Amino acid sequence: MSPETEAAPTGEATLPGTLSDALRAELVAFRRDLHMHPELGNQEFRTTAAIKDRLERAGLAPRVLPLGTGLVCDIGEWDGGRPMLALRADIDALPIPDTKSDCPYRSTVPDRAHACGHDVHTTVVLGAGLVLAELHRQGRLPRPVRLLFQPAEEVLPGGAADAIECGVLDGVGRIVAVHCNPKVEAGRIGLRHGAITSACDRLEVSLDGPGGHTARPHLTTDLVTAVARVVTDVPALVARRIDSRSGLAVTWGRIESGHAPNVIPQHAELSGTVRCLDLPSWRQAPDLVVAAIDEIANLHRAKSEITYVRGVPPVVNDAVVADLLHDAMVARRGPDSVEGTEQSLGGEDFSWYLEHVPGAMARLGVRAPGERTARDLHQGDFDADESAITVGVELFTATALLDAAGSDAAS
Repeated sequence: MSPETEAAPTGEATLPGTLSDALRAELVAFRRDLHMHPELGNQEFRTTAAIKDRLERAGLAPRVLPLGTGLVCDIGEWDGGRPMLALRADIDALPIPDTKSDCPYRSTVPDRAHACGHDVHTTVVLGAGLVLAELHRQGRLPRPVRLLFQPAEEVLPGGAADAIECGVLDGVGRIVAVHCNPKVEAGRIGLRHGAITSACDRLEVSLDGPGGHTARPHLTTDLVTAVARVVTDVPALVARRIDSRSGLAVTWGRIESGHAPNVIPQHAELSGTVRCLDLPSWRQAPDLVVAAIDEIANLHRAKSEITYVRGVPPVVNDAVVADLLHDAMVARRGPDSVEGTEQSLGGEDFSWYLEHVPGAMARLGVRAPGERTARDLHQGDFDADESAITVGVELFTATALLDAAGSDAAS
């Protein structure tokens, strides 16, 4: 038996493909190397090269995307029959500093960090690919599987749209992914049918006026007051113009205006995000938000310029594919390893794939057992319990095997 494909506890004949100790150690080392060398979206050249090298050493033929970063790799040859299952990972990092102390694998790149767990996602799909490649060599992988390592997930509207344009879904019938979740304990996953993330757009607003002296605000446009009213009134106004069940939320992250305490400025800028829970609200959001900003700005005699950047729709899990992930996890770890999860207001460009093929995303638990305070995503001290890598790999290998077995039974 290959050291990379030891039999699962449930029985080798039914579900091969668990990890050996040697492969577990290799994958942890691979993840730590990525964590030390984070790269931003569309700049993931070192990351892409590292993935490509390891897949080639496993006898596979990965193809770098025409974008220059990211790659796809098929395990087995698709014959044009039943479409393949794709395993997707995102490979980019965030433009924030790594603030972990006493961590031997903390980021070596200033103001760059894998603070969203994409290094874990990448390692999980790589590990699953290595295990599935060995099963294919042994004749125990009934159907081909595609590995997809996608760049620029953190760059709206997301690298998924560009990857789709490059043909990564050609021959794919289903797609699955995981996302690290520090609220879920390592060894478990969170799942739900339907929407699991939310839509997310970006908003940039400029307000302008003639400026003036703070002693005479009645003779000019009081721009600071205008921008303050946009900040407070626009979210409230929008919330009264759409069904509250949509969860549409305008949240500001940046405000800049003025330089002196006694000078009314001529220019102000603010930016933020627009998030909502469902597709119909997402489609209405641009018109509603822009109209609300213009109304408040006009009320205060400020000239507004608005850039509304479409981001991503919600990730809506297909029930059949979500059940496939559930069954795969139960087969590997038992019924207590799967828990229900709520829809978050976070955005994920995995949603673009689901506009084309059915798929599902699971929340991969990365909180260390017994850890009371989880380190949240998009914070500089984020880290993951590395046992989650093994869990993710075994989840994906089981998903691929059960998907193939289900299709064979159906045919």
